[in-house]
Amino acid sequence: MSITRVVTSGTFSLDGGTWDVDNNIWIVGDDNDVIVFDAAHTADPIIEAVAGRNVVAVICTHGHNDHITVAPELSTALDAPILLHPADDMLWRMTHPDKDFHTVDDGVRLQAGGVELHAIHTPGHSPGSVCWYAPDLGAVFSGDTLFQGGPGATGRSFSDFPTILDSIKDKLGALPADTVVYTGHGDTTRIGDEIVNYDEWVARGH
Repeated sequence: MSITRVVTSGTFSLDGGTWDVDNNIWIVGDDNDVIVFDAAHTADPIIEAVAGRNVVAVICTHGHNDHITVAPELSTALDAPILLHPADDMLWRMTHPDKDFHTVDDGVRLQAGGVELHAIHTPGHSPGSVCWYAPDLGAVFSGDTLFQGGPGATGRSFSDFPTILDSIKDKLGALPADTVVYTGHGDTTRIGDEIVNYDEWVARGH
């Protein structure tokens, strides 16, 4: 069982602004079957890292364009379904108006390479943000819900700061403190290292 990180670079655009970003793509599985988390910017490095293995799904942790850029291309190249929470349909349509995805909701479970992953709906950064918890790996793939240093950004359309705080406290905060957080951008962290700062986040406000 392995967790592989691929980093691709491009832009995030919303509300009329555009920012340069580096994105983490996580490939989780064994020598036969994997799941791809997020489809950022460029397909070729992701396909190369999959290395011919069966892809159970291309999971988009949320619908912002930098996480779904090449999802349809990957779906075709890897013969894999795209999974996204339906609450982010409006964000998906901004990038891929004529493409469809398979919906996923809280509590859904997937298996790849003998590891089970649990979907945890964590709205706030976007309405349809979903984190994926792998108990056997002591890992959670958080997208942009939780980073090293605190919650994901909530300054754009369809985001809400109190909602992301509730998602982190009630859902991610219920995971074991030593759970490794594999983030959508930047370095990994641990649940316990972040949740201790919760009161500070609340005081800081939006």
